[in-house]
Amino acid sequence: MLKFSQFKVLTFDCYGTLIDWEQGIVQALRPLLQKYGVVLPDDKILEHYAMFESQAEKGEFRSYREILQVVLGKFGDALDFAPTNQELAAFPDSIQKWPPFPDTVAALQKLAQNYRLAIISNIDDDLFAHSAEQLGVRFDWVVTAQQVGAYKPSLQNFEYAFKKIAMPKKQILHVAQSLYHDHVPAKKLGLNSVWVNRRQGHKGSGATPPAEATPDLEVPDMRTLVELIEKANA
Repeated sequence: MLKFSQFKVLTFDCYGTLIDWEQGIVQALRPLLQKYGVVLPDDKILEHYAMFESQAEKGEFRSYREILQVVLGKFGDALDFAPTNQELAAFPDSIQKWPPFPDTVAALQKLAQNYRLAIISNIDDDLFAHSAEQLGVRFDWVVTAQQVGAYKPSLQNFEYAFKKIAMPKKQILHVAQSLYHDHVPAKKLGLNSVWVNRRQGHKGSGATPPAEATPDLEVPDMRTLVELIEKANA
């Protein structure tokens, strides 16, 4: 069990951990695919998304808004339809409607009472600003892919965050859903991490590519993490 009292800062992935991006992705893509006569179950939509997004992020750096447009274009290439310019532009804007998980806001507000909070996210500054309005807390640090010029699982995003936070790594605990984007690089850097396994009980790895990592703790949601911390600190 982690010694929660040793940590001063909790760093979070946002999309998939705090924001229900899988619901947001499916709700944005399903009607568009149906318009072009494409019927896919949700798990296949997410599987395609994971593959197309990771491919796009490995190339020359471009904004996440552009990444999502590339992803939609790849859906079209793979499934034989051509999205319009308006549809390409609208997909990134759908992030404004991606909802927090039901337990997110209350958990963050509890954690903010005892820890400083940070975001390390594969996102653009302006797109995160819309999500931040829904999260109910003020983050002490926000590190985006746009600031770094790279996408997780690159170690650069974490190293950039370490410089901004300016505290020993042993005082930082990373909290994230994606093994691929977050826990693999976190463990390479010797960072303690908590796996918020939002897909517990579901098949596959959803909107992230499959990966192997060994987080220090696994919880099904943020509420459980708060309960464990409160119990440990009682």
